[in-house]
Amino acid sequence: MDEQGQQSAGAHPLWRRIVDFPLVAMLISVALFLAALAAGILIGKMLPPMPDLPALAVRAIIDIGLILAVYKLAIRHLGEHPRDDLRLSGSGKELGLGLVAGFALFSIVAGIAALVDVYNIVGRGDTSQLPTALIAMAIMPGFMEEMFFRGILLRWLEEFAGSWAALLITSALFGGLHILNPGASWFSSLAIALEAGILLGGAYLLTRSLWLPMGLHAAWNFTQGFVFDVPVSGVDQHGLVQARLSGPELLSGGAFGLEASIIAMVVATGAGLWLVVRAWQRGQLIQPWWVRRRMAGTR
Repeated sequence: MDEQGQQSAGAHPLWRRIVDFPLVAMLISVALFLAALAAGILIGKMLPPMPDLPALAVRAIIDIGLILAVYKLAIRHLGEHPRDDLRLSGSGKELGLGLVAGFALFSIVAGIAALVDVYNIVGRGDTSQLPTALIAMAIMPGFMEEMFFRGILLRWLEEFAGSWAALLITSALFGGLHILNPGASWFSSLAIALEAGILLGGAYLLTRSLWLPMGLHAAWNFTQGFVFDVPVSGVDQHGLVQARLSGPELLSGGAFGLEASIIAMVVATGAGLWLVVRAWQRGQLIQPWWVRRRMAGTR
């Protein structure tokens, strides 16, 4: 190594180089995320008694506020190449695109399901659950799950193992987590891994921002649960209409909902693959850490 290379390698103290190593940065980020989440739960238990909806809203504000603070103050500064995946520049456009795309994608799924007679509207619903649905089905999972799976796990696994491995691992983890949901099966977990893992991961890889996947996630959940009255990952919902799923589970998804159907797998996975291909065409995908180091050493 020449003198300039030695100076570059010694630019940061050893402890900082250890902290910035991708897997170490990921573990620190996970610990900070869980600590903020635990603090939010503790503060929530200390709140005075209040009606269900205000309590839900206050707890959501506390949890999101704490995790956002931890992200902005610490997580985004970690790594050899720190970056903010929740930057304000362009956030409105990306979030809006995500919301529109999430609504459109699930509307296509429901439309196809209706055409093949596995989804049928049987009555009218109401709007009484709208505030609860917005918080519990859209805002909270859209923010919390995307921050953890894409903003932390995918971010740092990609830095270490490269884009393809990171997308595969986080998609599998995201699908596997849903095996704990009501009505879940190994097939439903596979469906979530493919359609949601690739779609949301592809949105992140393309934009290098959390706004698009957060919007997609929130709108997908809200549209299927509140608009079309379809179970959200096995959790029954109360929507604008009363609907019934019937017929072969391969098409209807059974008790888990349309997310566990071939219809959703084809529609959402196809959209996700399109996003990944676009990211690849734009040169957004990266090689594993050791490959990048080896290539840098040969220059």
